[in-house]
Amino acid sequence: MEFVIVGYGRVGSRTARILEGEGHGVVVVDNDHGRIERAEGDGFATVQGGGDDEDTLLAAGIETADGIGAFTPDLNVNFAACMVGTHHGCRTVLRIDEDYREDIYEQYARDVDEVIYPERLGAAGAKTAMLGGDFNVVADLAANLQLTVIEIDDGSPAVGRRMSELDLPESARIYAHGRAHEPLTIPLPGTELDAGDEVAVIAETDRVGDVRAALLAG
Repeated sequence: MEFVIVGYGRVGSRTARILEGEGHGVVVVDNDHGRIERAEGDGFATVQGGGDDEDTLLAAGIETADGIGAFTPDLNVNFAACMVGTHHGCRTVLRIDEDYREDIYEQYARDVDEVIYPERLGAAGAKTAMLGGDFNVVADLAANLQLTVIEIDDGSPAVGRRMSELDLPESARIYAHGRAHEPLTIPLPGTELDAGDEVAVIAETDRVGDVRAALLAG
């Protein structure tokens, strides 16, 4: 499959690497020369320009792309990019930040295929959304559950520990794990965690803070 990634920041770059690692084609669009150079250094085809400019997106191959992920911090740019994607018949995934009101979320969600919150889902959620998966299906089973992806950092108490040894709240479950820059897969109990790994966790909303405390450096 072929994808256009608008914005090569934290979410866009990780999503691009995951997609590329699974054999998909990726073209990166960004208006910042430094990020374009970084994307090219990572091996991606690039187009420098605004994600809200149709000519830029046409140059990136939006006419034949299977999906577009708009992951810049600017909601207006992201929405414009998705509308161009809709016009050309591809799947659209819109980044929105958590501090937007619910009515703003509903307004934009009506016009795109998927809305992602980087703080909750991270790049793994974006990748799943772009491939057409319903990343929220498990979390939607109960109103008090939250789905989150956490990157294990240096100094985390989880580094060097096996999955079965993690001190997580009783209600929390790790359902996916991936090494740095690699796709998430089903974790094995004996898998040891290392800095840079990502884990996808489902937990009761009021215990998410305890999950982060167990997986991140203090």
